[in-house]
Amino acid sequence: MSIRKRRAGRGVLLILALLLASSGALRIGADVGLAFALAPDAPAEGDSGAALDCPAPPLALAEALSTREAQVSAQESALAERLAALDLANTAIDQRLASLAAAEAELTKTLAMADGAAEADLARLTTVYEAMKPKDAAALFDSMAPEFAAGFLGRMRPDAAAAVMSGMKPDTAYAVSVLLAGRNATVPTE
Repeated sequence: MSIRKRRAGRGVLLILALLLASSGALRIGADVGLAFALAPDAPAEGDSGAALDCPAPPLALAEALSTREAQVSAQESALAERLAALDLANTAIDQRLASLAAAEAELTKTLAMADGAAEADLARLTTVYEAMKPKDAAALFDSMAPEFAAGFLGRMRPDAAAAVMSGMKPDTAYAVSVLLAGRNATVPTE
């Protein structure tokens, strides 16, 4: 049995040696091809070693390339002009937005002043109606539209409003009372 083991061991060693030798040969073969490809002055088969001269491109191809280059240049300049126009438009829009914001601020200020002036006028007129004799104020409120009268009576002190309403005609006093009661009916409760 020991002879058999020796022979079997020799066969395995022989196979391993052949595999290693073929692996080395493959690696050398691959590197040799690369070395030939990278060699700068190695003449190729059928070549006398002279430098390669590329032939001039056909005239049609040269003209097509020139035409295409001119088109691309024209498109680039048109694009540059469009970008410049867009920048100008953006600048103009920004300036207009700034002027609109300034105008809006001025308008808000003017409206606030007008509202303040109107409020001051209403407060002054309400004070005048409160200072009048209730009988005279009632005659005046009877001649007003109920909506208008309700606006002033709602702003007056309760005791002065009560004195004026007591001197008004019952129908007019009722209409004004309905308007005063329903003024805040549509205000959300939540």
